[in-house]
Amino acid sequence: MPEVNETGPAPADQRATAEAIERGGIGLSVTDLLARVAPGAEGAHPAARDEAGLSQPVASAAPEFSQPVASVVAEPLRPVAHDEAELSQLVARDEAELSQPVAPEEAQPSHPPASTHPEPAAVPGDEPTPAPRDEPALVAAVAALAGRYVPAGHLPPDADFFDAGGTSVHAVELVAALEADLGLTIDLDEVFADARPASLVRRATRAAGVATAVRLPAAQTTTETGTPAPALPVPSPTATATATATATATAAVTATPSDAVARPEDLAQILSDLSLADRLPFVGAPEPTPPRRVLLTGATGFLGSHMLLDLLRHSDAYVYCLVRAADEEAALARLGEALKGYALPWSSEVRRRVTVLTGDIREPRLGLPDDLWDRLAGELDSVVSVAAAVDFLRGYPSLRASNVLGALTLAELAASGRPKPLHHISSVAVFNEVGIPSMGEDDPLAHIDRLVAGYDQSKWAAEVALRRARDHGLVVTALRPGGIGGHTRTGAYNPQDLSSGLLSAFARYRTVPAFRHLNAAPVDWVSRVAVAAICEPDAWGFDYHLTGVPNTLDDVVRDMALGGMHVRVSDWEEWRAGTLARLEAEPVPELGFLTRVLRSPTALKLCEATLTGPAATADRTDALVEALGLPPAARYDARAQLKTFERLAGDGLARLPHKDDQPYLWFSETTEGGVGPVGAAPDGPCSMALTLSVASMHQLVTERRVDVRGEVTCPAAHPAPLTVARGDVWVRPEDGIPHRHGLRHPLLRYRLELTDADGGRWWLEGYKYARARRDLWRQTRTLTVELGREGRPASLAGEVVVPADTYVRDQIDGIRVDPRLTGREKRAAKLTWLAWFGLEMGRGLAGPFARAAADLLDLRRTPNPTENHR
Repeated sequence: MPEVNETGPAPADQRATAEAIERGGIGLSVTDLLARVAPGAEGAHPAARDEAGLSQPVASAAPEFSQPVASVVAEPLRPVAHDEAELSQLVARDEAELSQPVAPEEAQPSHPPASTHPEPAAVPGDEPTPAPRDEPALVAAVAALAGRYVPAGHLPPDADFFDAGGTSVHAVELVAALEADLGLTIDLDEVFADARPASLVRRATRAAGVATAVRLPAAQTTTETGTPAPALPVPSPTATATATATATATAAVTATPSDAVARPEDLAQILSDLSLADRLPFVGAPEPTPPRRVLLTGATGFLGSHMLLDLLRHSDAYVYCLVRAADEEAALARLGEALKGYALPWSSEVRRRVTVLTGDIREPRLGLPDDLWDRLAGELDSVVSVAAAVDFLRGYPSLRASNVLGALTLAELAASGRPKPLHHISSVAVFNEVGIPSMGEDDPLAHIDRLVAGYDQSKWAAEVALRRARDHGLVVTALRPGGIGGHTRTGAYNPQDLSSGLLSAFARYRTVPAFRHLNAAPVDWVSRVAVAAICEPDAWGFDYHLTGVPNTLDDVVRDMALGGMHVRVSDWEEWRAGTLARLEAEPVPELGFLTRVLRSPTALKLCEATLTGPAATADRTDALVEALGLPPAARYDARAQLKTFERLAGDGLARLPHKDDQPYLWFSETTEGGVGPVGAAPDGPCSMALTLSVASMHQLVTERRVDVRGEVTCPAAHPAPLTVARGDVWVRPEDGIPHRHGLRHPLLRYRLELTDADGGRWWLEGYKYARARRDLWRQTRTLTVELGREGRPASLAGEVVVPADTYVRDQIDGIRVDPRLTGREKRAAKLTWLAWFGLEMGRGLAGPFARAAADLLDLRRTPNPTENHR
């Protein structure tokens, strides 16, 4: 695919037009801006410019976006702030600064580059000026040590540890091994920021004082506190002569950026990556028809797997799934395992409409053969970009290949051959700046220099780069989910999602940090709306928020209280410290990633922005949902989370309410009656004084069970009262399936385990039945019971009745609710119980009458002659 044409460089007027679009029509050109932030890159050093690809002719083949361009490094620079709209302000400021004279002693010396070949894996800001003599040997030793923790068994010096298969747990082990084996002390956050062995060594030696200090240029900006940054000594000519051109530019970067702002070397790399979008050709509009052949990346992930099934269910599309695997057989197996792991079908019908392609979004042309790439470019109708590295600890250099360069490679595919729309799963993380005022679909994005977490930076860079692709004619739809919660019906969840981790901690430790909003929605709704936008041509080319209805702090506390999980609200620092202490005292392997997030200063900034940010608004998404007749967005409340909480508890991530917990709601029930030996008259007195309680509404919805405590007084069994050791009452047990030839429908079933004063153990079982008779009031109060010693059949049987004058007093007016709830929550809890219990009892009482009516009407044409008349 040519950049602009296949014969030579782009005409000057076309390049000027493209640059004017980017900068709003004024200010510096892209080349001038890069020259501004990389001293010596323009004018005096043409060879260095050629290295960066700024003055070379346009190649006739498509650019390989997975290969990073030569790095350009800013002197303390705030690159693109929100997006192109603020770029004009930046370059205007730079023009003003360029017009000011620079003192001769402050000018940077010029030296030719050390090599005519760029180092693609190097990240600006990592190289000290002169390296120690043993640095190459140390790099090799670190690479060999890191190779133990990756599947391949070895790691090149400029390869990323995580891209090679290392995990967060491996990173912790690597840090310990580096200190133990090599005496190299490296902070874990430094490994996550940039995990290439060469970069680790450079930063470690620089932190140890090996690197020579440098002086900042005259145009130095102020520090975060508003005071000018201190000037540093100028490097010696000998030291500068031995450094590469990239290292020379890197010397202009401040050494220790604040935790509140991004690292200057990351900003420089982001600026460099954004310019890659300018290599895309100008393309025409795609055909506005629903897609028939779709390339989907990320189909083995949580959201991608659900989107694959929704594409198959709600369209006629044939789907190509890009899967990272050794061969097609392994890729197919991996896709099937992923779908089944998320409780999704993996049937022959699914396999019939799916083709797996072994590839990798981090590779040039997705790692596909040229002939397959060209065939896809001509056959596909849509490209759907879901794949991304979701890791809140890794830095931008470690994530850019997957999250930024991968998105640009997909844009290259969409622009190749027949024009195709690109549907990109972005994230509301592009707004994760602390203090951002609003999060609307068309609102300005965060200031890039205020995004500290590498994940936030990579999602921001990918979206802004694809906005530039829009200026080239490419139709790009940006779909921004927030937190993606579990499936409302299957309970499938993403264990590595930050929202799932936080909810697990809320439920497990019964504490919640004070926050403003949680912008989260269930995966089934997010997937369905995303697929609807992909399949509707009129929806293409816009930005959408797939965040549902945000939850407030009050919503979460109330939902958890209604579920019997009463939580204490604390400030963020107190909650973080308490949760970390509990996780460290009793480690939960499934929450290990949350432990690392809460320890990382960088990830904490992401959490702070998430918890203090405003509610995301989604006017365009709401209009699309209404126009297409889809289920409207609803709050991800306790009912929607029910199945997910059950799976979280089953996997050890959360703790559901237990009957030994403090009751959520309770009331008294007293009964009086008589019992006697089985088969004899019930002439012996028997009474029960019970307390019926509910630990949570979850208990009612899932089990229809009520807990029981109290005493049973039955002199025929034992002269002293029997104490209830454990008791349960089931409402409409077995869904009210009738007993005794359909004449008696069970309303309630009692099962009590009793102990006497002598240590003996007894059991009691009883039923309240509904019959097709007029004495409904008595039926709801009468309990038929059997009583016997543990392990033996019943020895006593009879009937006890709730006195009519105590029923309303005890079981309606006498309902008590957990005093920790507010008055409003107490009223809601009481009304919820009465409504639920009344509905269940109504259904139970209606059953026998409906059956009797069917018998009386006798709608069958041929009566059964063997049936006994009732």
